[in-house]
Amino acid sequence: MQLADLFDPSLVGRRSAAALDCDLVDGTSVRLTFGDLDARSNRLARLLALRGLTKGDRLAFFLPNRVEFIDLFLACVKLGVIVVPVNVLYREREIAHILGDSEPKAVVTVKELAPFINDEALIWDIDELSLSSSSCASEKIRTPIDGDDAAAIVYTSGTTGRSKGAVLTHNNFASNAVNIAACWRITSEDRYLAVLPLFHVHGLGNGIHSWLLSGCRMKLVDRFDIARAADWFETFQPTLFFGVPTIYVRLLELPGDVATRIGSRMRLFVSGSAPLPAHTHEAFRERFNHTILERYGMSETLMNTGNPYEGERRAGSVGFPFPGVSVKILDADRNSVGEGEIGEMYVRGPNVCAGYWRQPEATAEAFIDGWFRTGDLAERSADGYYTLRGRRTDLIISGGFNIYPREIEEVLLETPGVREAVVCGVPDRRRGEVPVAYLVADDPFDAAVLEAACRRALASFKAPRAFVRVDTLPRTALGKIQKHLLPPIREITEQTE
Repeated sequence: MQLADLFDPSLVGRRSAAALDCDLVDGTSVRLTFGDLDARSNRLARLLALRGLTKGDRLAFFLPNRVEFIDLFLACVKLGVIVVPVNVLYREREIAHILGDSEPKAVVTVKELAPFINDEALIWDIDELSLSSSSCASEKIRTPIDGDDAAAIVYTSGTTGRSKGAVLTHNNFASNAVNIAACWRITSEDRYLAVLPLFHVHGLGNGIHSWLLSGCRMKLVDRFDIARAADWFETFQPTLFFGVPTIYVRLLELPGDVATRIGSRMRLFVSGSAPLPAHTHEAFRERFNHTILERYGMSETLMNTGNPYEGERRAGSVGFPFPGVSVKILDADRNSVGEGEIGEMYVRGPNVCAGYWRQPEATAEAFIDGWFRTGDLAERSADGYYTLRGRRTDLIISGGFNIYPREIEEVLLETPGVREAVVCGVPDRRRGEVPVAYLVADDPFDAAVLEAACRRALASFKAPRAFVRVDTLPRTALGKIQKHLLPPIREITEQTE
């Protein structure tokens, strides 16, 4: 089965049902049925074919959230063209790397973003494409596509180096959509408020795919904006919302009566793409009368684990493996670890990508006996809940002891006034590495008080040797902290001397 077959019960079977509300760039809004989306994407598919695109070709999307992104995505799915989404926050160097690596036939963008693309690339303006496609026939195109054929090449966020392109197949996206729709009870009765960027697998692989599979109604906005959020929730009245931790932190700023009204209509809030602090989890439950469902996925694997829809949604945990997904935790020698012990998480299942685009060595390194190395440290409780403990590359080894930054961060986030915290290892002549904390705080903090709190809760060697205040933590568009962009080590050294 190809993705088009998975979407047809909505695009064809519910063709007269309201599908999409979207605010347009000119300030007006549009409401489309599933039949409208089917016809629009069919016309675009025919135009792309006329321009020479065939199955297996790549087409880069350098686009903000807008209805034409969806039209174009569906057109590529129907043609077997491989979608290469590009983060709209990227600039010349990052974009050049992705385009040079994936070699798309063209880059589809908007006038404001076109100057960031090098002159060697063939650039197509999305508005011009849409206008030109209006004269094409709207009858369905069907291309022979195997489930193992590539549907997209999604580039990793590149938080530690140059990004790699994960090849996601039709089967990867299909199994992921079926899993989350079933496990999170998503049906045609839902109303989904889409605020996440569509260039990322969270917004595309989870949001768009579960919407098209379920046949529910979606409101698409260009980006999350706390100043407009209350109006979206009040007027569209969604039942389903996918967010990242930074969005939930901002939603806590809404007035109590607004939060109560929003919560009274909502069915499910889901969080992912970065760890959700336990205090945010609890504060949100108290304010909105909803327990956020936290899950865990990656660009390379889509969804791996999630807290249960029915049952305990445990703060700080990412729950259980999704159907068909196998998980194991191994130590550095690839031996299984016991319950409550920390090791690296490996996953296997229909959700895992086919490998890295044109990088056989990186692919071979990532897959061990058919299992994908996530690079994430985790532990499993006696009752089967998985909890992430940071990245393997973030592990701090100090004087021979292992230090996991996340457990220190959790202690710091319990301190009043500390809004965000990240812990890194820095070189130390005696101990090899020592932990240092970067904090975003409401007021000046007392480092001695923070250190004492860490020493009360943790072993003394885990207490940070310095506490550095920063205005903001550098993050990717989906909220992952980019530790390599924090202040240089020499600045920290000066503060610890």
